[in-house]
Amino acid sequence: MKNWFCILFLVISLNASAQDKIPITEEDYQNSRIEMADVMRSSGKIYVLVGIIGIVFGGILVYLISTDRKVVKLEKMLKEESGYD
Repeated sequence: MKNWFCILFLVISLNASAQDKIPITEEDYQNSRIEMADVMRSSGKIYVLVGIIGIVFGGILVYLISTDRKVVKLEKMLKEESGYD
């Protein structure tokens, strides 16, 4: 019964579309402007965005370093208890 529900939801999801299909024109290929970035840069919000991204990446880096230190500490404790060098 569970498999039938999975198959049913799969078939339904294959037919669903998240957005309408917009045709791509030649003008789209020639466009070299990034309007969102230009607007954010002109109002100074781009620096806030870059700062937030930096803080998030910094937090991830600190988390990874602290986790690595804890793992190294546990590995040392395990080696000492088991008597292996």
